[in-house]
Amino acid sequence: MNICVFLSAADLDDRYTGPAREFGELIGRGGHTLVYGGSDVGLMKVVADGAQEAGGRLIGVSVGFLETVARPGADEMVVAADLAERKALLLARSDAVVIMVGGTGTLDEATEILELKKHGLHTKPVVLLNTAGFYDGLKEQFRRMDEEGFLPVPLTDLVFFAEDGVGALAYLEESTGVR
Repeated sequence: MNICVFLSAADLDDRYTGPAREFGELIGRGGHTLVYGGSDVGLMKVVADGAQEAGGRLIGVSVGFLETVARPGADEMVVAADLAERKALLLARSDAVVIMVGGTGTLDEATEILELKKHGLHTKPVVLLNTAGFYDGLKEQFRRMDEEGFLPVPLTDLVFFAEDGVGALAYLEESTGVR
C-alpha cells in the first residue's frame, strides 16, 4: 500500500519525533511505501528514515523551491511545479492518507484532502494521527461541524482519528484490505 503522510518539515522535540519515526518503521516493516513531501529535514526526514531503514520504499513529491532540501536517497522523487500540483500528485500516488503534526501547510493539505473526499472526488481512507493530543482542538471542531450539520456526510466517513501509529496503520490495512 502507498501511504501518503502529511507532516511538518520542522525539527521538533521527542513528543513528535518518536511517534513519527515509529510510524515510518511501521510502514517499512509492513512492506508499504511512504509517499510524502520529499524533504530530508525535520519530521519528514524522521518518518522517511524510519520507513527506509525498516525496508519500505520512499516516493517523495517535492516542489521547485524546496529542491535543495529534497531527500537524495528516495526511491523516487517527483518535483511538482507548485504546491497545488504537489498535493494532487501526493493524493494520486497514494492508496491512503495519514495526517500527522504540522503547521499551516499540513493543515492546508488536510483540509483539501477532506474537502475532496466530502465531494466524492476520492474514496481513500484518511487518518488524523493525534500525536500527543496535537489535534484535540481540531477534532472537537470537526465534531461540532458534524453535529451542527455543516458536513453533508458523516464525520466518520471522512476521517478516522487515531491516537497512535499502530491504530492508524491497522485502520488503513482494514479499510484497504492490504496487509
